[in-house]
Amino acid sequence: MNPDLAKLQPYPFEKLAGLHAGITPSAKPAINLSIGEPQHSAPGFIIEEIITHLHGVSRYPKTKGIPRLRETIAAWLRRRYTLPVEKVDPEIHILPVNGTREALFAFAQCIIDRHINPVVILPNPFYQIYEGAALLAGAEPWFINTSAGSNWLPDFDSVPAAVWNRCQLLYLCSPGNPSGAVMDIESMIKLIRLAEKHDFIIAADECYSEIYLDETSPPPGLLEAAHRMGNTDFQRCIIFHSLSKRSNVPGMRSGFVAGDAQIISKFLLYRTYHGCTMPAYTQSASIKAWEDEAHVRTNRQLYREKFAAVIDILNPVMPVDRPAAGFYLWPHTPVEDTRFAKELYARQNVTLLPGSYLSRLAHGYNPGQNRLRIALVPEIDSCMEAAERIRDYINTMQTG
Repeated sequence: MNPDLAKLQPYPFEKLAGLHAGITPSAKPAINLSIGEPQHSAPGFIIEEIITHLHGVSRYPKTKGIPRLRETIAAWLRRRYTLPVEKVDPEIHILPVNGTREALFAFAQCIIDRHINPVVILPNPFYQIYEGAALLAGAEPWFINTSAGSNWLPDFDSVPAAVWNRCQLLYLCSPGNPSGAVMDIESMIKLIRLAEKHDFIIAADECYSEIYLDETSPPPGLLEAAHRMGNTDFQRCIIFHSLSKRSNVPGMRSGFVAGDAQIISKFLLYRTYHGCTMPAYTQSASIKAWEDEAHVRTNRQLYREKFAAVIDILNPVMPVDRPAAGFYLWPHTPVEDTRFAKELYARQNVTLLPGSYLSRLAHGYNPGQNRLRIALVPEIDSCMEAAERIRDYINTMQTG
């Protein structure tokens, strides 16, 4: 048995199940805002494309994906990040994957050399796949705490030189999970300079990049930053994108990785043995999804409406900042986050995720403590009803 398995911590939702154990919640209809699973309707044209191409199950798909899918992704990257056609080659820069989760995990297994005392740097709070990937690759996770004081962005200046010198891989998440914080181009360029100096690879999880507040100001991306600084080969830069949040198809398991051609080549080799190939019908449906932006704009508008409605309900009792991107709220709790989540579930049958379940005690404190992650993924009526119940719970707490 792999001894590194013993280093894995319970997943946040396993901890949440333990927190709820033995509780009979209120008889009110259950509302779950704990999981970042989009619940807007999947576009019909994507579903129809899957059905139309189901005959493809009679053949093995290729790990590299069909050329048209890679060409479509390349075209999307050029449009989205204003990259020159000649700098995004679908033959060498792009690899389809079955969603970002499996790719983010597999990437560390491919990249890390466990024989030279490796470090993987990751933000705190974080998506737990980053930590598990680092541990099972034989690396030591090193957390950069983020906080309200840093606008929930990692402070790279806080990392000691000795840690940078051992770093082989850094996970970046912008827009951030759970905060929705967006890193600017200048900060990304600074990070790429550090990667050049200390010879590590940046894995940029950009799966929330298409859900943002300002329609005129989409979040920048790592390849965009690399190109702007003259790193036109995207050296040491790999990005991860998904259709799950963008197109409301989390069950389709479709995404891609893109960037440094030499790294993509090695990751393709790894995946050839790993065996994670995207089914042909998923590839065909993915082409249609990446080609269309109208449904994505509609999706963003739905989230804007939910943010506005929910924040209006909560702000009188729980000041909440509207994030720049993503679909989470990340408010401070008036009591311990686990107590808040447990009592809210018992009294109001609303499920939220304690912020401390998304972070670790590092460098003297846990930056997720006394925070909540509220996923505004159901329809607006359910989100508003949940917000009203949260408000009622807080009011009862204050008068009780």
